Amino acid sequence: MTYCVAMSLDAGMIFASDSRTNAGVDQVSRFSKMRTFVRPGERVIVMLSSGNLSITQNAINTLEQRARAPENQLTLWNATSMFEVARLLGDALREIKARDGPYLMQNNIDAGANFLLGGQVRGEAPRLFNVYAEGNFIESSDETCYFQSGEMKYGKPIIDRVITRATSLLEAT
Repeated sequence: MTYCVAMSLDAGMIFASDSRTNAGVDQVSRFSKMRTFVRPGERVIVMLSSGNLSITQNAINTLEQRARAPENQLTLWNATSMFEVARLLGDALREIKARDGPYLMQNNIDAGANFLLGGQVRGEAPRLFNVYAEGNFIESSDETCYFQSGEMKYGKPIIDRVITRATSLLEAT
């Protein structure tokens, strides 16, 4: 099962994810669960995904295709805030789940998918969001400076004892 963690610290942001996926006991593969969208000096967007791999890949591919749309449409490349990017990701996730979810459910396949989304758009401070399987999301805060998704039961107690917003990047890694 996937494990992803993203931290928003005073010193910067940290993103980590594994690359293991499985579709049963004997179908273990490797797929990157981290996707970056970067335009130096303008924006850095990082997406970590967990859950149904086809749903997460389709949501990200939908965003990539829409990023080539005419400039009068809201895309990853012209969003003016990370909040807008989180809305775009949530909308894409809902759309893919509405399209594919019923077919997956017919075969008892979980269509759940989650994203940790963070980065910075020029003109605003770095921001971190947890985008839930339903497409809604929350933003990190001073009290909750990190999010996890996937198989997180082992990491949370350790991170809770060690990480605060004031933790240095060196200490956090």
